[in-house]
Amino acid sequence: MSHEFKFCPNCATPLAMVSQMEDGGEKARLRCPACDYTHWNNPVPVLAAVIEHQGKILLARNAAWTAKMYALITGFMEAGETPEGGITREIKEETSLDVTDLQLIGVYDFQRMNQIIIAYSAVGHGEVRLSPELVDYKLYAHEDVKCWPAGTGYAMADFLKSRGYSPQFVEWSKRD
Repeated sequence: MSHEFKFCPNCATPLAMVSQMEDGGEKARLRCPACDYTHWNNPVPVLAAVIEHQGKILLARNAAWTAKMYALITGFMEAGETPEGGITREIKEETSLDVTDLQLIGVYDFQRMNQIIIAYSAVGHGEVRLSPELVDYKLYAHEDVKCWPAGTGYAMADFLKSRGYSPQFVEWSKRD
């Protein structure tokens, strides 16, 4: 998610869109005219997991979502943790499951939210108990999962292909 920065975090001067020469050429960024602070607005790493539980794929519904859609377990990587450690922590926090067989599926672009998604597959063990940020989960047979045309949906498609399935995509209308 891109936040709209208005003031310099160092000196509180209003930021301005200023073009400067950088390694890749001239680039306009929010910069502080007083102390030269630059707001880089680099993509944020987000971790995601395709969880196999009881031989099926676990998808969950976030409490904040208005649509009744189900998706991968996701979360932000914290300072000082590895991506593998972060997704293991997120899965435990959000579902109470312990994981084995953690494998990288791939890295996916999600520019709409200014994020880079690092997606893993994992096998979950234990009893599912959802965190308050999730309101429901469903277990899907691999062949019944419909992928979505966005970052984590492409991860799901690559996961299904790796297991010998032909991914099917849902049609989404653009809501911008």
